[in-house]
Amino acid sequence: MSISASQQLVAATQLLERVSDTPRLDAELLMAHALGLSRNNLLLRARDLTPPAEFDALLQRRLAHEPVAYIRGYQEFWDLTLAVTPDVLIPRGDSETLIEAAQKHFAGSPLPLRILDLGTGSGALLLASLSIFKEAQGVAIDASAAALAVAQGNAERLGFAGSTAFFHRDWRDAGWTDDLGQFDLILCNPPYIETDAELAPQVRAYEPASALFAGANGLDDYKLLIPRIPALLKPSGVAIFEIGLGQHEAITRLATQQGFVVSPHRDLADIIRALSLSKPHSG
Repeated sequence: MSISASQQLVAATQLLERVSDTPRLDAELLMAHALGLSRNNLLLRARDLTPPAEFDALLQRRLAHEPVAYIRGYQEFWDLTLAVTPDVLIPRGDSETLIEAAQKHFAGSPLPLRILDLGTGSGALLLASLSIFKEAQGVAIDASAAALAVAQGNAERLGFAGSTAFFHRDWRDAGWTDDLGQFDLILCNPPYIETDAELAPQVRAYEPASALFAGANGLDDYKLLIPRIPALLKPSGVAIFEIGLGQHEAITRLATQQGFVVSPHRDLADIIRALSLSKPHSG
């Protein structure tokens, strides 16, 4: 007698406890993916469904620490479902703090018409912001051509092809800002992890190192980027950077040295996750 999907979820959850902080959720997402169902639909029908043969292969990949998002090939962010590959970081809920900060900045003000996403990866920040600021045009850069292909594919699939432009540029190279112009909103989730930091195997072994690590103290990319922001930002605009735990004071110093007013934004865990940089006369 075959077991039900509900019974298989119990067994898979027990196995996944070895490698995951969210074993039941992982099992449900993988089962739903194998069955071609939404997670909610799976939960409603699990006792009546038979696990498909391919579920075990998906489970074995997760037991080898491969992230669920790469196994499924997509990740939810904001109100969007984004394709992801190992060429891009997996969008995380913490990064939604930047989108919330942008909404707050432009509440009651003229909405942004030009948005720049530095190091776009999957396009998560740019596409989420364009889903809110619907009249805006977006520009994204990334040093990885493979990442840009993922972001561009997401833009096309989600209906933003006509309002986005993607450029293969590396902010470590001279002239990377040439011809970009100025922007009302700049978003950036740069690499900010210390080179020797201890990371979960699913991060260190699978996510792109070039998008994670930024020198001994995790500040290398902020030191490159923040001095270039004044020329890219319109007088009434805002640049919003994601930051790592404990980096608030050091990055605030970098920004104030460039004349910015800096405002912190906390994530759902009450950690300062983002900093807004604005020019003093922007009000």
